Amino acid sequence: MDTIFTVPHDILLIIFVIGYSAIICEYIIRVNKTAIALMLAVLCWLVYFVGDPQPLSTSLQTLGSHLSDVSQILFFLLGAMTLVELIDSHKGFNTFIHYLHMRSKRKMLWMTTFIAFFLSAVLDNLTTTILMISILRKLIPHKKERFLFACMVIVAANAGGAWTPIGDVTTTMLWIGGQITTGKVVSTLFIPSLISLLAPLLFYTFTVKGKFPKSEIDFRDEPLEPGAHLIFYLGIALFLFVPIFKALTGMPPFMGMLISLATMWVITDIMHHKHEHRVHLRIPHILTKVDVSSILFFLGILLSVNAIETTGMLAAAAKWFDVHIRNEAIIATIIGGVSAVIDNVPLVAATMGMYHLDIHPVNAPLWLMIAYAAGTGGSILVMGSSAGVALMGLEKVDFFSYLKKMSIPVLIGYLLGMLYFVIF
Repeated sequence: MDTIFTVPHDILLIIFVIGYSAIICEYIIRVNKTAIALMLAVLCWLVYFVGDPQPLSTSLQTLGSHLSDVSQILFFLLGAMTLVELIDSHKGFNTFIHYLHMRSKRKMLWMTTFIAFFLSAVLDNLTTTILMISILRKLIPHKKERFLFACMVIVAANAGGAWTPIGDVTTTMLWIGGQITTGKVVSTLFIPSLISLLAPLLFYTFTVKGKFPKSEIDFRDEPLEPGAHLIFYLGIALFLFVPIFKALTGMPPFMGMLISLATMWVITDIMHHKHEHRVHLRIPHILTKVDVSSILFFLGILLSVNAIETTGMLAAAAKWFDVHIRNEAIIATIIGGVSAVIDNVPLVAATMGMYHLDIHPVNAPLWLMIAYAAGTGGSILVMGSSAGVALMGLEKVDFFSYLKKMSIPVLIGYLLGMLYFVIF
């Protein structure tokens, strides 16, 4: 959106950088990142409202438009988290989880990583992350041991989401916009995405040693709640139904998630309403267990980025790259790197507005490189993707722990995948 902005951009940037730094340093300053993100969102939009020369009603419309887009993500997240909590409350994961667990940590790492990689291609990276983290909590009870596995799930989910049009919101944007087609993005980006995953996976294969204690993985003796099998299989089917619903109706993904939640709500009410002692298995109680803090963190950080986008600064940065760098591969690589810091959705939106289909037609290398870069580049830093932000909320992973452990191997994998794309 082109906007005449009278307040210096420096003010907005300074506020954003300070807020973003405070989120990064959450464990140092001892202030919850959700509080900071919400405050950051309000302050960024306050600066926008003060500096916008247009009528107040126009500014409110702009904010409302962005809030509409953000709300879709929040409702999707709320529905997905509720379904996962419902399955977990019924101990549904225990119906199969002991078949997935392996004593060897290396085998376990490969198994969970590739499940996330292919699952995110069918679902999406956010849903896959929520589902896989819930499973990992059952498989690996200790949080410190679970850290690497959870982080690799993020890398795998983002890589898996990059090579299908429904696996990541940015590839979906390009697909709907007519920049890429399903067959081309799958055939072209599968190997680069796989390479971006294999590089960190191989690195950690040689660093992870030992076995898990057998006593911690035997769930077969734990009693299941009534209807556990039905709720588990129905829950997985409803997750898989979301992209099918979108493909059949054209409605946004959150609508598919809401109808899935409503279906499960009706079924569990019918199953349990006659039994007072099963109140903990019904969705009104499940909603009290959902991590609302994580949802509010999404709200704050996404609205903050939207404020930056609305001023035109992201579009201006993209045009600067086009004028001064010119090389499409380098531009796409940089966009992927920037997406590790700033949400990839506005970056891709800015890129789509800057380049036109009459110059770069459908399935042009630029569009495919952007799809790869925006999808996998977000894994370099924990806050670079919705999956990473979900990890921060669900597992309380802090910025510096992820940076120290994951960023370099992931960056190498990202660059190797891009190099393969350019050469072949």
